[in-house]
Amino acid sequence: MSTTTTATSLLRFATAGSVDDGKSTLVGRLLHDSKSLLADQLEAVEHASRDRGHDAPDLALLTDGLRAEREQGITIDVAYRYFATAHRRFILADTPGHVQYTRNMVTGASTAELAVVLLDARNGIVEQTRRHAAVAALLRVPHLVLAVNKMDLVGYAEEVFAPLAEEFTRYATSLGVPEVTAIPVSALAGDNVVTPSAHMDWYGGPTVLEHLENVPVAVDPTGDPARFPVQYVIRPRTADHPDYRGYAGQLASGVLRTGDRVRVLPSGRTSTIAAIDALGEPVRTAWAPQSVTLRLTDDLDISRGDLIAPAEDAPTPTQDVRATVCHLADRPLRAGDRVLLKHTTRTVKAIVKALPSRLDLAGLAQLPVGDGLQANDIGQVLLRTAEPLALDDYRDNRRTGSFLLIDPADGTTLTAGMAGTAFGSGAAGRPDTDHGWDF
Repeated sequence: MSTTTTATSLLRFATAGSVDDGKSTLVGRLLHDSKSLLADQLEAVEHASRDRGHDAPDLALLTDGLRAEREQGITIDVAYRYFATAHRRFILADTPGHVQYTRNMVTGASTAELAVVLLDARNGIVEQTRRHAAVAALLRVPHLVLAVNKMDLVGYAEEVFAPLAEEFTRYATSLGVPEVTAIPVSALAGDNVVTPSAHMDWYGGPTVLEHLENVPVAVDPTGDPARFPVQYVIRPRTADHPDYRGYAGQLASGVLRTGDRVRVLPSGRTSTIAAIDALGEPVRTAWAPQSVTLRLTDDLDISRGDLIAPAEDAPTPTQDVRATVCHLADRPLRAGDRVLLKHTTRTVKAIVKALPSRLDLAGLAQLPVGDGLQANDIGQVLLRTAEPLALDDYRDNRRTGSFLLIDPADGTTLTAGMAGTAFGSGAAGRPDTDHGWDF
């Protein structure tokens, strides 16, 4: 698989850390020292810092933008920031560290290619550190960075950093994370965030920004099988196009070409791509995440929510869904609940058949569910849908292996699901039965 670190490449990454570990300060330092702030943004932070009695700008205010966050001194909601350097563009999701906002980390890291987990060098690896590593592994985030913060408060000592890096790497690797990088930093002083530290000559690795700029990002669109959820059927019925029937949508993964033999799901009928239109012009090839219109050689019954995939590499539709879920709503999810399941552009009725267990993210043990899955719980669920769904395993395709459960009464998002996923043993993606979290 080819990779690139050109100025056109994009890295989506998320940050996570326990309360008061300095995560918002790290993000603020990253934006400040990489000169990614506008003058009025910096002026606003300086003004707010003076009002709070600080002599220097409080860089944490760059991400803790909600009034409730500033009052409590913690991050509550996911804050998205967009910035760029000469080497790469970035979309940063700064997620909360408090245990009650685990669901927010799931939201922020669901599309991330890298996660930065922060810890306080004085406190070492705590339950939230393990929790965040486990969530990143569960979401199949391929690159994990451990930022050991507040090294200035432990005398920049290598003997403090080294055992923490070793313990975390061992733990994350056991969860199946393929790449772990540990970096000693001081977000407040700026050591190893953007500029190499003058206080830690024993460390020869990259700064946080240097690693973000150079970590490989997959850009080969042919790596995954093609998946095309149909969003809209186009029938112009004009004199110029009396027989035009196109299927519009965004290619979720892979590549499609004119002449490809495809299968329409859940019906299972096959056809051939006769033409591909992009921005009103015919093209021979489309790749993810392009939005295009497909035309087929056969007149099939296709509607919104159907999935077009290669005829020889299409998922098998099913009405029985086994998945790992993170419960997002304040009201519990219980066996017997009737819900709506939204998968790509398709929404179907479903019933929760069983909740076999929930996951203890600290010790990775399966625990009884009790009175349903509560907010922030991660557990196993068995669902029965009213109509077949063409789900991929989340380990194979994050886009078409994910879904949402919705309250049919008021439209509230209840649960985020990952079809068939389990903690794996590295690149092979095999379940790790040592932790008892095996489907």
